[in-house]
Amino acid sequence: MTQPPRVPDSELVESFIRASGPGGQNVNKVATAVELRFDVRHSPSLPEAVRQRLMRLAGSRLTREGVLVIRAERHRTQERNRADARARLDELVAQAAVEPRKRFKTRPTRASKERRLESKARRGNVKRHRRAGPEME
Repeated sequence: MTQPPRVPDSELVESFIRASGPGGQNVNKVATAVELRFDVRHSPSLPEAVRQRLMRLAGSRLTREGVLVIRAERHRTQERNRADARARLDELVAQAAVEPRKRFKTRPTRASKERRLESKARRGNVKRHRRAGPEME
């Protein structure tokens, strides 16, 4: 299996912001959360197929300009949040690098067709027996 493409640090933009949630004075004073930005649309390090799949996988994390934004604020330290954001980016790129398998058309087997028709007939009989009035059989 081939190694997924690695995004060089030169293509990443990190900004540090204050994290939300509990944490006391630390959360109010220290900018420990990391916002990692990666321009997927203009990245020279990604093959075109991987770029397209990554943009589809990113969903709402992708801006109109094609920039992937990952926000990491799980940990109390800036360094651990940086590592977390980078790991999440690497995981997304690795997922995008996997080419989906081609789906082959299949047809229902004779036995499955027979089972389907048999269950339809059984259901029709149940409904026929529920009707009011003279027997229809």
